Amino acid sequence: MGRPYGLLRAGFPYVKSLGMYRITNFPVGLATGNNGRLYILCRQDKAFAGVLDAVRVYSVGDEEAGITFGPLGDAEGSFRWPVSIAVDRDERIYISDEALDRISVFDRDGEFLHCWGTPGSGAGEIRRPAGLAFDAEDRLCVVDSMNHRVQRFTKDGQYIDGWGSHGDGEGQFDMPWGITVDELGDVYVADWRNDRVQKFTSDGEFILAFGRSGSGDGEFNRPTDVAVDRDGDIYVCDRGNNRVQQFNEETRYIDKMVGAGTLSKAAVEYMLSQAGPNRIRDGARIDTERLLRQPQAVLVDDEDRLCIADTDSYRIQVYQKQAVRLEPHQILPPMRSVTLLSE
Repeated sequence: MGRPYGLLRAGFPYVKSLGMYRITNFPVGLATGNNGRLYILCRQDKAFAGVLDAVRVYSVGDEEAGITFGPLGDAEGSFRWPVSIAVDRDERIYISDEALDRISVFDRDGEFLHCWGTPGSGAGEIRRPAGLAFDAEDRLCVVDSMNHRVQRFTKDGQYIDGWGSHGDGEGQFDMPWGITVDELGDVYVADWRNDRVQKFTSDGEFILAFGRSGSGDGEFNRPTDVAVDRDGDIYVCDRGNNRVQQFNEETRYIDKMVGAGTLSKAAVEYMLSQAGPNRIRDGARIDTERLLRQPQAVLVDDEDRLCIADTDSYRIQVYQKQAVRLEPHQILPPMRSVTLLSE
């Protein structure tokens, strides 16, 4: 079942950046909550262990940072190597930790609730969990990276089912990473080491795969995440190529974003109050500072804003989709084919 309208794309202009070093160190995961809340999952720099938390909550519209939670450590409610974050219908927050082989759960205010996860390769066991996403029935899809599969659980960690095995064939994975579920219920997985994205039905049946190794349009170098908007457009975080690529619902390449970052509101305030960083910036190549560096996560919110975790630049780059959606009676019939002169 497709979407009941056509689409005219008008662009994807850059809007703003959020975060900065010592605030959003190495952002690796993104999720949205109610009222424009953006949850940013970060991997703490050891230099700031015990000072910076793993999760920071922003209001995207006014750029204000809110609560923080999740210290570095092995205790419950702490993280050693967090990877992905997801939010359920009740705005409970779920975070995967590949070093501790567990999923930690918090309420919307950052209060720790519980955690679960059993290391291993049996049904319901996990090895280095990565991407998280909720499906239409509010079941948690977990990318079980080192077991090369996707597993589904209830919100309290009870195993439901799963699919996938190691390999490069249809429905097989090689260290998969990111995952998303579109509004039609289909599941997309960033198959990291196979340099492709795979699409499945809600029951885990293989539909298609797209992408291959390389740096050209439509090619990938270790993709880490995938997102799908309400129009069916697909966004792939092409980490090794320092970009995010856009594809249509039929997986045809449309465009790419390589970065247009400016200083965030917090960074501007910091720069205005510090002489040292300004001297360093005066000698820097400002044009290259705009570019994405090892982006690791991507999402599209309800306002058609594309958020990219610009991991090695310690910020989130935000873009605004511009598109016109056409009802069936507005869609023009296809043009008659014409013969083009050869070059």
